[in-house]
Amino acid sequence: MSSIADQLAKKSSHTTGVKQVRLRLVYIDFWSAVKLSFLAAIAIAVVTFVGFVLLYLVVRATNVIAEIDGVMAGFSDGSIVLSQFLGLPQVLSFAAVVAILNLVVFTVLGAILAGIYNLAVKVTGGLLVGFTSSTHV
Repeated sequence: MSSIADQLAKKSSHTTGVKQVRLRLVYIDFWSAVKLSFLAAIAIAVVTFVGFVLLYLVVRATNVIAEIDGVMAGFSDGSIVLSQFLGLPQVLSFAAVVAILNLVVFTVLGAILAGIYNLAVKVTGGLLVGFTSSTHV
């Protein structure tokens, strides 16, 4: 009983200027997955940090914090002031903590997914990947 991948490999027997190679991905190196997920996590952490700062600057520029302070003063007789808890140092600290947590979580998640894939290959046989090499310029 031949698989669909084997039938497709036999079907591409006509000769043209393109060479096709079909390979199976049967193993993902653990440390390569960790390094790649760490680099992706750094990019996500930078985007998270910059996003928090930009969101704070927009909220501050549009006086949303002052409006919320006014609404809160009506309910609490002015004892709760949001602007004393929501300043630039607090936003920077919170953004840094969230970015570092994302960094750790995404790095560990990449390692776990590589391990799960390596275990799933034993059941599925791997991922069939096709490559072509064109001689046309």
